[in-house]
Amino acid sequence: MTETHSDSEPHTISMTETHSDSEPTPAAPAPEEKQQENGGSRVSESGEKAPAEFEPPEGGWGWVVMLASMWCNGSVFGIQNAFGIMFVALLKEFGSGKDDDDDLRFKTAWVGSLSMGMIFFCSPIVSVFTDLLGCRITAIGGAAVGVVGLLASSFVTSLEPLYFTYGIVFACGCSFAYQPSLVILGHYFKKRLGLVNGIVTAGSSVFTITLPYLMSALLERVGLQHTMRVLAIFMFILMLAGLTYKPLLPKPVSSSKSGSRCPSPSKLFNVHIWKSLGYRIWAFGIPAALYGYYVPYVHLMKHVEERFGQDANKEVLLTCIGITSGVGRLIFGRVADYVPGVNKVFLQVSSFMVIGVMSMMIPLCHVFGGLIAVCLLMGLFDGCFICIMAPIAFELVGSQNVSQAIGFLLGMMSIPMTVGPPIAGFLRDRLGTYDVAFYLAGIPPLIGGAVLCVIPWVEARRKRKEAEATSETTENMLEHKCHTDIKNQDPESVI
Repeated sequence: MTETHSDSEPHTISMTETHSDSEPTPAAPAPEEKQQENGGSRVSESGEKAPAEFEPPEGGWGWVVMLASMWCNGSVFGIQNAFGIMFVALLKEFGSGKDDDDDLRFKTAWVGSLSMGMIFFCSPIVSVFTDLLGCRITAIGGAAVGVVGLLASSFVTSLEPLYFTYGIVFACGCSFAYQPSLVILGHYFKKRLGLVNGIVTAGSSVFTITLPYLMSALLERVGLQHTMRVLAIFMFILMLAGLTYKPLLPKPVSSSKSGSRCPSPSKLFNVHIWKSLGYRIWAFGIPAALYGYYVPYVHLMKHVEERFGQDANKEVLLTCIGITSGVGRLIFGRVADYVPGVNKVFLQVSSFMVIGVMSMMIPLCHVFGGLIAVCLLMGLFDGCFICIMAPIAFELVGSQNVSQAIGFLLGMMSIPMTVGPPIAGFLRDRLGTYDVAFYLAGIPPLIGGAVLCVIPWVEARRKRKEAEATSETTENMLEHKCHTDIKNQDPESVI
């Protein structure tokens, strides 16, 4: 969920990008050509002129781009969400005959945690590269790096190299491939952007439903190494999908006197977003809530094996999460349209509360059907949490700053997403059960959700102060105008 835009297109989260010469831009309509002559940017403190608003075609080639973006979202997060299946395979592959098996789950969990964490950690950096190089080059290059990472992972013979090949190289490639897939949607859609974003992000749900079964079959028949090579094919197809990212927005002309196309540091790193107290609370509250978020995706499969036996149909749990997550994105995305202002935060608070309680319920489920019910609810509110990230960001920082606001937030989310599962693995290694790990995983969402409850109050107070200041300024202007009119009328009254 990390999109980018420039100051020239403030109306949507994924409406703009800066293009290099290697990305041919189709001829723009007359108003767009005129805007380039005027500098191609919005009126700012430096006196730059604003372009006419870009109107996307609302379809056409955009439907192909939508399908390519859906494949990207599914490939990236489908593989990440199915890591629980690979986690079990890694334990079997590298666990036998080891002297340090007491720490094996802790060490193995770092592979998946690093991978998920690096996707978010790279988000602010990917925003900059997307601005400089364009969606097409960034996405294709990222997918190529992902292919290299998976192929390299398929040749390792010990656990430690996977930290680099899978946890860093593959994950960085995923991050660079994923973000442009959402940015490019704004080139083709505006009125339908909400629907299209919902369809695209539902790609991860579709892949989360199907990949566990595919990976289980591949691991059983061809082994871990060949399974990773099959997954590399998904990333190769993603390279081809990147070729469809044909940009429509005109290339902005640099305002620098030297003629350099590189944007100024102030545009690359927007510090204005941190002036909003509501955003600061949001940016620290959400990471605080996510220390236990990724724990079920990594450890739930092994927990099911230990509690219900090797033959338990553990893949169905990830399927349940995937199905209801997709449903939740569609339902709550629509519900959020009817919730005014920053009160959308309360939907996110509800999501964290339910996710936290469901995490604590996992150890209490001694019947497999109960675990299915828990996963259904967890997936539903996971979809709610994800789909309203962008609307909340719009409310807190405005459309001109929303891209980097989300980029910075995702970067901060990388820390809890990375350290949570290894801590859970460490507790399992030491205590012999996952119960305490899942209980503790439910606490951070409850705390983070409580922190977010402050945001609507903070924003209401800010708007009230702004309204009072505006009213006072208006009164002063009217009083000044009145005095000026009286003064101008004095000579006439004398005559």
